[in-house]
Amino acid sequence: MLNVAVIGSGTMGNGIAHVFAQHGFPVALIDINQPALDKGVATIGKNLDRQVAKGALTDADKTATLGRLTTYTSVAEGVRNADLVVEAATENVELKLNIFRELDQHAPAAAILASNTSSISITKIAAVTKRPDKVIGMHFMNPVPVMKLVEVIRGYATSDEVTARIMALSQELGKTPTEVNDYPGFVANRILMPMINEAIYSLYEGVAGVEEIDTVMKLGMAHPMGPLQLADFIGLDVCLAILRVLHEGLGNQKYAPCPLLVNMVTAGRLGVKSGEGFYSWTHGSKELVLAERFRK
Repeated sequence: MLNVAVIGSGTMGNGIAHVFAQHGFPVALIDINQPALDKGVATIGKNLDRQVAKGALTDADKTATLGRLTTYTSVAEGVRNADLVVEAATENVELKLNIFRELDQHAPAAAILASNTSSISITKIAAVTKRPDKVIGMHFMNPVPVMKLVEVIRGYATSDEVTARIMALSQELGKTPTEVNDYPGFVANRILMPMINEAIYSLYEGVAGVEEIDTVMKLGMAHPMGPLQLADFIGLDVCLAILRVLHEGLGNQKYAPCPLLVNMVTAGRLGVKSGEGFYSWTHGSKELVLAERFRK
């Protein structure tokens, strides 16, 4: 594969573009407007600076990586020469389906269409295209330049050849690909989201406070951050959307979102992205500060 297109320049999209460009692939980064693209490229530059400061890259590597990036506000133009398209738009079913309809229309017939979805059915996405055998999931972890895992999700019609190519390509990126089948939540979020949801239920039912719950999981289970802090980083709206996919797709009440989570999302308390979730993120310090609502 030579030419890669990435749909979406947000946290996941710019991270995916960063990794491909760093490993020698020309990347077309596509978003709805130029300011979003400029912000995404600026983020890539800052993350490359961190790698240079740590000695992982040279200044020449940084310059070469940024030189492989081209931005587009038109999907048709951005994917015209793509061998692989990776969609990294918001976790919204209808949005993704519309994007894949457009990609199927404009990307070369031989191009592989991948989604970075964390929970939405690859089979459902593939069904709106005329190339379901070439549709696959590439679920990168955040932050993409750091995290090694790529969940490679086979849809019902994804071919063996396409799966093998994406597994090999993920390894070229320095990642560890893990092949999974297309069921709600795949593996990562089918296990992670019920844990986060149970942590929120523990808070909701008064079992313990935010800090106590996170401390138990960090010190007792060796997690690098507690589940409530992690939920803030993921985005409480994203957590809620994934839990609803699990609940609807598997029909099991154990996946029902905690009412506290629903209320927080309704109130716009989404975590880091909104400045407040279980913690406050507006204080400009690396020290964790509880959101006022959860202070004793």
